[in-house]
Amino acid sequence: MGVVRESMKRDSQVTGNIGLYWTCYHLSRMGWNAMPTSRNARGVDIIAYNGDCTQMISLQVKTLSKRNPVPLGKFLDRLMGQFWVIVNNVVAAPQTYIMLPQEVKDLAHRGEKDGRVSYWLQPSSYCIEQFHEAWNRIGKPN
Repeated sequence: MGVVRESMKRDSQVTGNIGLYWTCYHLSRMGWNAMPTSRNARGVDIIAYNGDCTQMISLQVKTLSKRNPVPLGKFLDRLMGQFWVIVNNVVAAPQTYIMLPQEVKDLAHRGEKDGRVSYWLQPSSYCIEQFHEAWNRIGKPN
């Protein structure tokens, strides 16, 4: 009864929560005070600050159940946060990729279907050594 099957279809909000709290866990271990923001509200997903509140960072988190493209929406100019954290394969063995918003924009794939434009970040663009588990890109707070 208590066994979770990896093949079980997860609710997308639960999948998102796994990535969100996975990221908060890592930030906290680095010395950041990490707080998720309101779910389903427009804005960044995590605000983190140092112990005396003199340094603050904002992060956008994208969570995927496996190694899939990351949906970016219709417009690239609406990307938020100082850092982007992509967490994939969250059930079996989470893999984390740390990127800057400009890198996401530069590597985004433009798709068009029935006259509608959408942007995606392909795994071949983000699943690379430069971004993989690159928590040092965020750094520890001062």
